[in-house]
Amino acid sequence: MSEAEEHHPGGSVLPEEGEGADLLSEDMAVVSPLVVPGMGEVKIPIPERETWTRQMDFIMSCVGFAVGLGNVWRFPYLCYKNGGGVFLIPYLLIVFVGGMPVFFLEVALGQFMKQGGISAWNIAPLFKGLGVSSMIIVFFCNTYYIMILVWGLYYLLHSFTDPLPWATCGNTWNTANCTRVFRGDGCYNGSASGNVSAFNSSCEERAGQRSPIIEFWENKVLHISGGLDEPGNINWEMTLCLLATWIIVYFCVWKGVKSSGKVVYFTALFPYLVLAVLLAHGVTLPGALDGIVYYLKPDWSKLGEAQVWIDAGTQIFFSYAIGLGALTALGSYNHFHNNCYQDAYVLAVINSGTSFFAGFVVFSVLGFMASEQGVDISRVAESGPGLVFIAYPKAVTLMPLAPFWATLFFFMLLILGLDSQFVGVEGFITGIMDMIPNSVAGSVRREVVVAICCFICFIIDLSMVTEGGMFVFQLFDYYSASGMTLLWQAFWECVVVAWVYGADRFMDDIARMIGYQPMPLVKWCWAFITPCLCMGIFLFHVVNYRPVSYNSSYVYPWWGEAVGWCLALSSMLCIPVTVLFKLLTCKGSLLERWQHLTTPVWGRHHLEYLAHESKAKLRPPAGPEKSILLFETVI
Repeated sequence: MSEAEEHHPGGSVLPEEGEGADLLSEDMAVVSPLVVPGMGEVKIPIPERETWTRQMDFIMSCVGFAVGLGNVWRFPYLCYKNGGGVFLIPYLLIVFVGGMPVFFLEVALGQFMKQGGISAWNIAPLFKGLGVSSMIIVFFCNTYYIMILVWGLYYLLHSFTDPLPWATCGNTWNTANCTRVFRGDGCYNGSASGNVSAFNSSCEERAGQRSPIIEFWENKVLHISGGLDEPGNINWEMTLCLLATWIIVYFCVWKGVKSSGKVVYFTALFPYLVLAVLLAHGVTLPGALDGIVYYLKPDWSKLGEAQVWIDAGTQIFFSYAIGLGALTALGSYNHFHNNCYQDAYVLAVINSGTSFFAGFVVFSVLGFMASEQGVDISRVAESGPGLVFIAYPKAVTLMPLAPFWATLFFFMLLILGLDSQFVGVEGFITGIMDMIPNSVAGSVRREVVVAICCFICFIIDLSMVTEGGMFVFQLFDYYSASGMTLLWQAFWECVVVAWVYGADRFMDDIARMIGYQPMPLVKWCWAFITPCLCMGIFLFHVVNYRPVSYNSSYVYPWWGEAVGWCLALSSMLCIPVTVLFKLLTCKGSLLERWQHLTTPVWGRHHLEYLAHESKAKLRPPAGPEKSILLFETVI
């Protein structure tokens, strides 16, 4: 142990060659003065990370990534699934004590460490498995999330015909049960008047008929089979859409944040304009008010169901993009003294506000559809993830110039998911590039790494464009990148920062960046409230576990569930396995191993930004074979 370590046991050491020095490679150089015994002040070139051209680039990238299809597809779907407005109660509660604190933690961690999702956990190297886990989750998310874009592109390409193909029956994909007549005044029930037309039938009989929109979705788009064990043939039309979508994503991220930071200005803002137009028309439809009341009026009995709280917590962490490592990667491109505290809360308000606003758009249309079919709102659009491909297409068919509105909407849907997709890919690529050793980083082209990652995801996605592809998609959605995996990830992030590194210590680091201490509630959330919340919902998820099903009717076979659990455990086990591996392979007593493995590994930028509070000395080389100078920084 060096002299500095003896007097400053909390000091942090830059990694030696072979011990992670490759994690310090960055793109440009700045100069930090160091006092070297016998040599005086020496100026050492220190690499500096690429930063956003403007701070608004970061804001727009976070809005584009976190505000996406989860807000206009997943959130309304979960509201519908969990009884409407009651879902808002656990949702808003968990936003304040779970979503906002962890969102801020990840952005601040990336900004402070100036590293991506994996290397940022040099703040506590023993728990670097958190970074690996987040990379696995974001990889799975990038793999299956793009399928929603593919379906949106497919609808977009079919929106240039008049009438729209999903607006009529009589097509090759329609069945004998297809009907366009779903008006509530065209059926009767036991309490209705007997003065009805000859063509009228009972509401129950009408409820058994199918809309051409649903048949287009299931029979034309999905070609859905009987189950996971019936994969069927590959849909080549969907394969071409999949290929085109991945090509678009590739060219959005291949040059890094300098280019992707510009694209998000359009992709993040344009969807709000279209949603506003759709809401303005939706509230004028008959039955829209009933749908909005269903959305806002809570069913208090639902609060006693664990699944409602599980879905609320899951939605927060999914919608806020927590646990994926992408927020850490985006924050790492911030200037060191950027006010990430203010940014985090502004972004949280935008995110939750968008979800709430999109719910009005969806439920106004659901109310209208229920009125048209003469059934309760709870029986409308039961196709789960297909909600956005049933309710929204119905809305545009009722507008004048339907092809124009359909084109506008699905173009909006495409770019709404596109920025979430390519920023997620950017976060994954950042983590990969940060792991490349400095000695070979110059010979590795970013464009090639991005191409390889996109190609691997494309190959996996081929399983989702088969006739059984919808079942594969839901398997990924249910297990790999939502639910217990994100809750497990968020729990350990809070525990490591608050209890291993130290909540007070991290609050001081944030104060060095933004100039003041965040409010104490943030620290208490990291240390107590958020971990307990995450673990509580996680345990409820385990105790009340229900096998995954599709459309409330198809139950997955046992081997399908086994595949799903493998997807979930592949990320969750990274954390304990990495901890055990590092403890077992490190030398010394258990206490010495713990102290060594929990000592932060600072990036070289800390020598500049924390110079006024630190002493930097040249550390004597271990031997003649060492060709680099090693530094020890004490804060």
